[in-house]
Amino acid sequence: MPAQTVQYHQLNLISPTAKFPDPMQLNSAFTASEAHIEKLATYVINLDRSPERLSTISARLAALGIKFTRIPAVDAQRLTPAQSSALDEETYKLKHGKTPLLGELGCYLSHVETINAFIESGAEFALILEDDTTPTESLIPALQGLIAHADRWDMVKFSGVHSGTPQPYLEVCPGHWLSVMLTRCTGSSAYLINRKAALAYRSSLLPMELPYDHVFDQGWRFGIKVRLLSPTPCIHDDITETTIVSTGPSRKFHWSRRFPMLRYRLKTELRRLVYGISETVREKRASNAG
Repeated sequence: MPAQTVQYHQLNLISPTAKFPDPMQLNSAFTASEAHIEKLATYVINLDRSPERLSTISARLAALGIKFTRIPAVDAQRLTPAQSSALDEETYKLKHGKTPLLGELGCYLSHVETINAFIESGAEFALILEDDTTPTESLIPALQGLIAHADRWDMVKFSGVHSGTPQPYLEVCPGHWLSVMLTRCTGSSAYLINRKAALAYRSSLLPMELPYDHVFDQGWRFGIKVRLLSPTPCIHDDITETTIVSTGPSRKFHWSRRFPMLRYRLKTELRRLVYGISETVREKRASNAG
């Protein structure tokens, strides 16, 4: 389904008059394996004012034989009142200890829109990419292996900023292991989801209370199996300048105002550890039984 014709259940966050650069506006399909062509949709999130990023990732994906649907990113410079109201600013400040950036809201809503597009499609799985990610040659066998073991995950991170302390339990392709994370692994530039995860996200992601990559990997919150592919088949780009721009004084609150954030983070990381240990034990038992 071309991105222009997608119908959304939630806020109409994408302008119907958005301009789409040539040439990648085809129906989503993973063409490297005909056996999976009806199962996987690939989406690239890209701002209208960043055509050079689209050109770069288009070439990278074309080299791998992957077609995609472009999702016009929500532009923080042109937020509508409905889009702005999707941010719970007070809760964000308490949980994050900073003032929110409009660019973070635009990023968050862009992922929500991409998930909605996937739900409206007929695909079973969605590969979601931000336009500054770098896919490697291992992406194709990783996708094939994960789809072949679709009962062992609901969301799989393909890139990350921190290690996540991965606990491997299933080799899905040579040298790449499906793993449970015990610690934080931020970043949302590349990940794979199924319909269960997409529906859970759609029902619970809004309003925004934290940056997207601090929320979507909380498996205990959404009731889904959150995993990491280790090593990752996509490279998180730390060189390309981010479009989530911070200017002016520091966003961080004075230390005396950061106690609610520290309490939230401690609670979250303890829950992540408990979730990770229980999921690791369960998956290793399943692997042994198999």
